[in-house]
Amino acid sequence: MITRNEAADFLREADNILILSHQYPDGDTLGSATALCRGLQKLGKHAMIRCSDAIVPKYQYLFSGVEEQAFTPSVIVAVDIADLQLIGEPNRSLYGDKIDLCIDHHPSNSDYAKRTCVDAKAAATCEIIFDLLNLLGAEIDPVTADSLYTGITTDTGCFKYINVTPTTYRIAAALVEKGADGHRINRLMFDTKSRARIEMERCVMDTIRYFYDNRVAVIKITNEMISSTGATEGDIEGLASIPRAIEGVVIGVTIREKADGGYKISLRAQPPQNASEICAVFGGGGHAGAAGCTFNTTMEEAESLMLAEIGKHL
Repeated sequence: MITRNEAADFLREADNILILSHQYPDGDTLGSATALCRGLQKLGKHAMIRCSDAIVPKYQYLFSGVEEQAFTPSVIVAVDIADLQLIGEPNRSLYGDKIDLCIDHHPSNSDYAKRTCVDAKAAATCEIIFDLLNLLGAEIDPVTADSLYTGITTDTGCFKYINVTPTTYRIAAALVEKGADGHRINRLMFDTKSRARIEMERCVMDTIRYFYDNRVAVIKITNEMISSTGATEGDIEGLASIPRAIEGVVIGVTIREKADGGYKISLRAQPPQNASEICAVFGGGGHAGAAGCTFNTTMEEAESLMLAEIGKHL
């Protein structure tokens, strides 16, 4: 484990840097990647971003001002990726054993990189990137501030999750002072929905089932739902928050069918329950309030195994 200063020293000496985001990319992994890439490029370094999955339209603005460069990578940096499995293919096969630095905020980080800079107290990896850019002396212009603000607001649910700290608010305020358009970003991330998203919400609402005296709610997302509604990854992101929002529910479970087989389970938990501890039993992880894992079983088996483990914790 290395400190922010040590990570900054490593990046200061590096060049031809490839930055990896995780599969099913969200605001924090993309905000971290674009802010770091833009900052490194402003320092005169060669840097580029790769993600195993396509970037959905609502996140395209994060790439404004990021120069597309082509070079043979000398240094591989992973941002907001707690485990190699989360890199996705083909990037995991190409770079999984070559990652020189991991910058992350997940307490479940598996320490897979040659150097790991993890701060589990940070609400988002973008908080760490903010500090690194300042240590490097890289300019945080308005578009970079937008990237960092996006990562922080999406990973905190617009500053309402338990992971928010005083530092989170101070960094967000500093980013607004540097030109981040918080109003526009929050509206785009939380108050703008496509018709396909509305249809997906309707579909998953019909799947809700309750367990353990209504303390646990389960929703399901199938490939047929995605196909029939025309939903993209951007439309699906955030659906896991639906069961947790139900009054009396302390653990929300989302079971999603994967395109390549098997099922991904996303857990959302209210204190004192710990989603990361539950998912760790199945090789997954994350945060106390939000975590995930995968099952190469039937949907029924995945649900049964997860509910049994949840029962032990309740």
